[in-house]
Amino acid sequence: MFNRFWGSQDQQQPQPRPLDGSSQTQSWYPPSVSAVSSPSSSRPATPNASSFALHSSSHVPPSEAAGVIAVLKDKSVDELRKLLSDKDAYHQFLHSLDQVKIQNNLKDELSKENMQLVEENLQKEPRIVELRNQCRIIRTTELAAAQEKLNELEKQKEEMLKLNSPASLLQRIQDAMNVTEEESENLHQQLLDREIDLAGFLQKYKKLRTAYHRKSLIHLAAKTSNI
Repeated sequence: MFNRFWGSQDQQQPQPRPLDGSSQTQSWYPPSVSAVSSPSSSRPATPNASSFALHSSSHVPPSEAAGVIAVLKDKSVDELRKLLSDKDAYHQFLHSLDQVKIQNNLKDELSKENMQLVEENLQKEPRIVELRNQCRIIRTTELAAAQEKLNELEKQKEEMLKLNSPASLLQRIQDAMNVTEEESENLHQQLLDREIDLAGFLQKYKKLRTAYHRKSLIHLAAKTSNI
């Protein structure tokens, strides 16, 4: 993070100009830090606190940049040069900043939480394996029996729906009418064959014809309705 605040780097010796005329600098600092002195000058520039925050306005909030500048402004020129030249001193100063400490603490907390979650998951592994085995047993035994029973019930439902469909009901009423009509004819034949007296014939025949006409009306109403 601190690398974003560097605006210059002290160069103790002027760098040799390459043969192609372009400037070449070997540094482990960011480009903004490595550009402390002009290529045309052989005298190292004097670092200051504001130069460390060069270009920071486009990368970090002004409040954070001001905080780092406040820490750097009390340092001497030698201390600033040491930060630019000494990698260990640079990292030591970097990790002493409050912003970096906060980030490191947050990283440590997240690491601890991740480790805790890993341990909890490992502890649950035997239970997960057990549940998986139970599911496999249920799927191969109880589920198969339940599926077979479900198929049987589905078949019964289809049969009941077919039996009680409008067309089936009309056919059943028609069949009942035919049976009643046949019974009436048989009773009439019995009268002709003198197998039944007139009083008994009239009583039974009246019941049969009443039942026939009732079924006929039901059949007619069913055919003319929307069912």
